[in-house]
Amino acid sequence: MNKNLVLVSAAVVFKEKNRKTSWFLSRQKDSQEWEIPKVLVRKGESSVRAALRMMGEKGGMTTKVLEEAGRAGGVTTINGKTLSQRYIYYLMLLRSDSNEAIGFEKYEWLDYAKATKALSSKREKAMLRQAKEVLKSWKKQKENKID
Repeated sequence: MNKNLVLVSAAVVFKEKNRKTSWFLSRQKDSQEWEIPKVLVRKGESSVRAALRMMGEKGGMTTKVLEEAGRAGGVTTINGKTLSQRYIYYLMLLRSDSNEAIGFEKYEWLDYAKATKALSSKREKAMLRQAKEVLKSWKKQKENKID
């Protein structure tokens, strides 16, 4: 992997209950902004594995990656050095949870409209919208396989 690239994995996690879809958002300590949870990918780790690890360790959740929901780029500065940053967002299904995401300062399960409103970043809103579209087509494919 490129040493001048910081790879970040993002988990766009959803759950369904009573035919309603809820999306998981978190808030960092000392921040008022809600976001899609993200984690740095460790050396030798895949971005998929990093997302699963984060939701397991911090969220106390068992999740399943359905598909990649989108990618974004940017730059960051670490120790005075400017590095390229790549975000990979994964659509993830909640399989089970401990009902307490202890590794996240604050978290909420919100319907799509409230989640979109809560996110302040245009990129995050776009990724949530893309994830919703990916989920829609994933469900359609699943229905077609059953028929």
